[in-house]
Amino acid sequence: MTTRIVELRQGILKKNDELARVLREKFRSAGVLVLNLVSSPGTGKTAFLERTLRDLRGRGSRVAALVGDLETDNDARRLAASGAPVRQINTHGICHLDAEMIERHLTGWEIGTGQQVSESASKQLVLLSDLDYLFIENVGNLVCPSSYDLGEKIRVALLSVTEGEDKPLKYPTLFNSADAAVITKIDIAEAVEFDRELALRNINEIRPGIRVFETSAKTGAGMAEWLGYLQEQRSSSF
Repeated sequence: MTTRIVELRQGILKKNDELARVLREKFRSAGVLVLNLVSSPGTGKTAFLERTLRDLRGRGSRVAALVGDLETDNDARRLAASGAPVRQINTHGICHLDAEMIERHLTGWEIGTGQQVSESASKQLVLLSDLDYLFIENVGNLVCPSSYDLGEKIRVALLSVTEGEDKPLKYPTLFNSADAAVITKIDIAEAVEFDRELALRNINEIRPGIRVFETSAKTGAGMAEWLGYLQEQRSSSF
């Protein structure tokens, strides 16, 4: 039985990786930088992404987002307030997004404008070639998403100051597979007695030399550095 489960899992991951390679080439050909944001629930991932979308749009960048959740379109509605095209992916109990879900929700992508994300909303066609950045907000989980390639160029691991400095040590697979790390809610770090030096040391123990951004979606702290990194990555990719 154990052998059968392992073989099934390997088969699923192989199929996912093959599709992810196709998606990665599609994204490259379209000239869109794709980022996969991964964190535990409550990290402030949606607030951070909403601020990112607003700030990038303010700089003239063309952005969109795919949002993964088990149920509801609450996060998609929040992100749509930024004015960026947003589409919800409900996994209905699955603890991660996979490449097939991404492909399915990109096909013939029509979405509501502004804050309207309902079926009755006015429609606009979103083409990959019309975008500079596509953000994928993964399901809140630090385990499952680390195994699934979505065709992204950059995987970002997020950690909030309220979660504890040992998160990278507890979930090494995610942080080891990440290209960048973001510490959120840095504005309340002192209030929650966040040990910044220990957190940075733990992150670098798992992923030496990884770029780390200390940010606050509320105050805007660290956002200029984060946006600069995004622009650097896009310029060097296309």
